[in-house]
Amino acid sequence: MVRKQAAHNKSLPLRTPSDLGQNAVEDIAGALNALLADVFALYLKTKNFHWHMSGSHFRSNHLLLDEQADQLFAMADPIAERVRKIGGKTLRSVGHVGRLQRLSDNDAEFVTPVDMMLELRDDNHRLVTILRAAHVTTSSHNDHASTSLIENWIDEAERRYWFLFETTRD
Repeated sequence: MVRKQAAHNKSLPLRTPSDLGQNAVEDIAGALNALLADVFALYLKTKNFHWHMSGSHFRSNHLLLDEQADQLFAMADPIAERVRKIGGKTLRSVGHVGRLQRLSDNDAEFVTPVDMMLELRDDNHRLVTILRAAHVTTSSHNDHASTSLIENWIDEAERRYWFLFETTRD
């Protein structure tokens, strides 16, 4: 009986039932998947700069970027799980991230500490804009749970931006 059940489940679509409606699920999943791609891109850039930090403010910058990367990484699973909870499908690969991300990578051999912080400052500011757009999408479909999560992430992104802004005022 277990084998028969398992075989039967393989033919079922990967879709959690939701009362949001198919158009809402597609709109919200699209917004959240693009957000997730941006979060992964910003996480990796933040870790890249953390790993390659140098200079007279090494310790404080290194620790700040590690803290910010941890915060970004902590967003990833709730975003993806939210997509699945509403009946959508989420990212499957690094290639998928690359196709959806709107924040640019930085593969430069060397980036000055000041340029690292300025770039991350601008990326976090852009992420605030992206989060606000996702908020409009989720709230327009009365997806209160996604909207609530996004409100917290906006606050976190604004805090990261603020710290990076103040760090670059020297």
